[in-house]
Amino acid sequence: MRRDLIADCVHCGFCLPTCPTYLLWGEEMDSPRGRIYLMKNVLDGAPMDDSTIQHFDACLGCMACVTACPSGVQYDVLIETTRSEVETHRASRSARRTAVRRLIFATFPYPRRLRALRPLLRAYQATGAQRVARRRMRGTLSTMAGLVPPLGVRQAVPAVTPPVGPQRMRVGMLLGCVQREFFPGVNAATARVLAAEGCEVVAPAGQQCCGALSLHSGRESEAITRAKRLITTFEAAHVDAVVVNAAGCGSSMKEYGRLLAGEPAWARRAATFSAKCRDVSELLAELGPVATRHPLPVVAAYHDACHLSHAQGVRAQPRDLLSAIPGLELREIPEPDICCGSAGIYNLVNPQPARELGERKAANVRTTGASLLITANPGCLMQIDSALRRDGQPIVLAHTIEVLDASIRGVDIRSIGVVSAR
Repeated sequence: MRRDLIADCVHCGFCLPTCPTYLLWGEEMDSPRGRIYLMKNVLDGAPMDDSTIQHFDACLGCMACVTACPSGVQYDVLIETTRSEVETHRASRSARRTAVRRLIFATFPYPRRLRALRPLLRAYQATGAQRVARRRMRGTLSTMAGLVPPLGVRQAVPAVTPPVGPQRMRVGMLLGCVQREFFPGVNAATARVLAAEGCEVVAPAGQQCCGALSLHSGRESEAITRAKRLITTFEAAHVDAVVVNAAGCGSSMKEYGRLLAGEPAWARRAATFSAKCRDVSELLAELGPVATRHPLPVVAAYHDACHLSHAQGVRAQPRDLLSAIPGLELREIPEPDICCGSAGIYNLVNPQPARELGERKAANVRTTGASLLITANPGCLMQIDSALRRDGQPIVLAHTIEVLDASIRGVDIRSIGVVSAR
């Protein structure tokens, strides 16, 4: 915890209307300023007991309060350092909550383990067991069952994708963990679009987890180990930029400079790496288009992934890219800054509030009248798809890059993404 950063908070309350848990419960200790008050209490000698930990665990880490704060309070740094402290007191958590976290971190940051689950999950979906399981399971298991997207044939991205036409850049591409195994079409579309815009795309085969889930959950030493490994991998690729298509991963990779600032052997390397990291929409906006966009006659709504809009400040770029597609009408969603409830592992460790936030987001999406929902994070895609499916009204969900890819290739928008209410 950082006493110097805590002192920046003047308890003005501008954060309250943007905080998802405060909106749900109206509880001061479940608002950013309330949690900062708890942080100060702990520094002043109050125990890090289970009640205090639950308030910290209830935070989604969406960073909407950072955007809203007029005093520049670095709540993002405060909650990450606090969660690191919480992890040293994890014996205070219940046995069930501890077991759930262990299961998550033994599975999701490991692409090979996720890949091994794919045949089982595809069989689970194909036999109709998914519908039965959702009726009978509760809590985390029910949430996991409801979030699994339809798994088609796995698409692998080549180690090197040559540019179409003259080369403008040589870029590295993060494949991710959940993105690689549950949304392989997003990675394939990313490589195609970058190549169409004149980039040579390098996707190192040996790359592993970026450590985003670990960093955002307070598992700092684990995050540091993963960061060093990824930096080394992309240094060997000798690329001009490192492109990311998952908002949570991108925000963490841009933090490597801060994460490793205290290690002399790594500080400069980490800062250099972070400076090269770009969300795919960010890089495409910087490059400017050269590939022809074909019409996509569709009404679409764009959902801001929290770790793209609040953590990275990338808001205009995806909207500009989508608005440039002929025939596509882009509509805004009410309460755009309120998290959908995915938030990394949040919907797995706090399924009930996550469900309420997901349904709130789904209801706001419905008001737009859009037949396509676009976002830039795999967790958001799964969360909102799950919520929309529960009300039984079909809608297509797609990653920003899949929509751009469809326009460049001239394919039907219905052939991409995830179809809700399947």
